[in-house]
Amino acid sequence: MSSSPLRSKSYHARSVSLPSRSHPLIPHFSEHLCRLCASEATSSSMPSISNRLSGLENLYVCVDDLLLLPQTLQRLARESNEKLVGEALDGYLRLLDACAATKDILSQTKDDVKEQLSVLRRKRDASDIGRYLTSRKKAKKVIQKLLKDLKSIENKETLNVPALENDHESLATFSMLKEVEAVTVSALESLLCYTLGTNVQSRRSGWSLVSKLIHHKRATCQAKETVINEFEKLDAAVDSPISIETVQNLLTELELSIQAVEEVLERLLRHLIRTRVSLLNILNN
Repeated sequence: MSSSPLRSKSYHARSVSLPSRSHPLIPHFSEHLCRLCASEATSSSMPSISNRLSGLENLYVCVDDLLLLPQTLQRLARESNEKLVGEALDGYLRLLDACAATKDILSQTKDDVKEQLSVLRRKRDASDIGRYLTSRKKAKKVIQKLLKDLKSIENKETLNVPALENDHESLATFSMLKEVEAVTVSALESLLCYTLGTNVQSRRSGWSLVSKLIHHKRATCQAKETVINEFEKLDAAVDSPISIETVQNLLTELELSIQAVEEVLERLLRHLIRTRVSLLNILNN
């Protein structure tokens, strides 16, 4: 994770989506944001999705530092900004819930995979995977619901820019929060669709200027995938006659992939909690 710009050299690159007259933290944030958005095109494997989630940490470091600045606290605590702070808090609460639920799904899947591997080692029968199939069916239903929940976050009312047109610093801060919210939703969608193992498409709402400027095609649940992921491989394998060694290898591969993503999600959860606490403190002061 890169160090916070509040503890290092300031950047002078102009933000592509936020006002240029802003704290030096903003251009640094925008640099990470552009890099993260551009990386969506490669999010077709579990390692690339894991790296993308890790990239969110750099954005959250910027947000955490900005929200702790005395001038930010004073500015956002104004009565005129109370509604926008409340909306931001609501959005990040929903993100926290979605991230926690996603981690729970992966953790349960990993436990089921471990148990299935144990059964296969004892019985040596490749057809004895009923427990995994039952769990997989339940997980898919939960994933589909989570994707709908994330879609509702995408489609909610956008930032009221005219109300902030004479308050450049507040506009910069709220725009930053919106951008981070959007890329977090996108990253979670990518992971959930990957876990679902089907081609489920989602569209970004129209407010993000960064997304428009980059001109990339979102890879989240693309209709055409060049890589068959671990979940798809296992789903396909259980419907065809295969050796027990093949099933064990696929399950082991899946377990390792889930473990790597779980660790990143745990760090992301901690960042979301810190952001939520900062916003809550602003709202209550």
